[in-house]
Amino acid sequence: MTPSRDISRLIEIMAALRTPVTGCPWDLEQDFSTIAPYTIEEAYEVVDAIDRGDLDDLREELGDLLLQVVFHAQMASEQNAFAFGDVVEAITRKMIRRHPHVFADKEGNLASSHVKEVWDRIKAEEKAERAARRPPEASPPHKSLLSGVKAGQPALTRAMELQRKASTVGFDWNDPRAVLRKIREEADEIEAALDRNDKEEIAEETGDLMFALVNLARHVDADPEAALRATNAKFERRFAYIERALAAQGRTLEQASLAEMDALWNEAKGDVNAASEGRKEGRR
Repeated sequence: MTPSRDISRLIEIMAALRTPVTGCPWDLEQDFSTIAPYTIEEAYEVVDAIDRGDLDDLREELGDLLLQVVFHAQMASEQNAFAFGDVVEAITRKMIRRHPHVFADKEGNLASSHVKEVWDRIKAEEKAERAARRPPEASPPHKSLLSGVKAGQPALTRAMELQRKASTVGFDWNDPRAVLRKIREEADEIEAALDRNDKEEIAEETGDLMFALVNLARHVDADPEAALRATNAKFERRFAYIERALAAQGRTLEQASLAEMDALWNEAKGDVNAASEGRKEGRR
């Protein structure tokens, strides 16, 4: 099978990978829930390519993300639920409906200030229509204040949105220090779970701690996702310092003790702090 610019070739490839007996064993084992983490990962890699301004990489990552859409559509097709064409039709119908100022039959323009207002109104109408199509048993008995927070968001972002929504009715901490006390409380609960060696409880309490940390970030006007990305980058820089320092000694990471790596880590922290101070001096 040869490559092609036609989307139908990608759909054919995915169908071949999912064909029993002749297909790929790994692809055949997957279902919606096992593929979902890869879908999220590919979306993040698209964002990373954009952040780096690497358009060649962006092309590749968009292809990987498109594959995820085709994969999910193929699995749905196997269940006679919907196919890739139905996905395309649904989004094209939605985009036409949400942009009457562009695709209207009659002439007329809509001011840019009104575009979001129209978009929000149409989205609300679509949501009501979807709810009306659901069978009675699928309708929730109670509409929660939090029901408007989208479930598909990254966990850190969704935690922030859940907390913001709850704060609109006064369910919130009044002081960041109160959140800090909550963080200490959650850390103590993790320690107690560790003493009991209860893995499920440890995981649950770890989630509680992360939720509390997001709450602290919200109270100090920090974006938890951006803060964690910055910390990831800092960790990579400091770890690279350890690798370079050991390489200069003709040694590898495997040949170094934890104590030696800790010492180099502290050296890296000192270099970073010194560089930071230098940048501050340069701005004065």
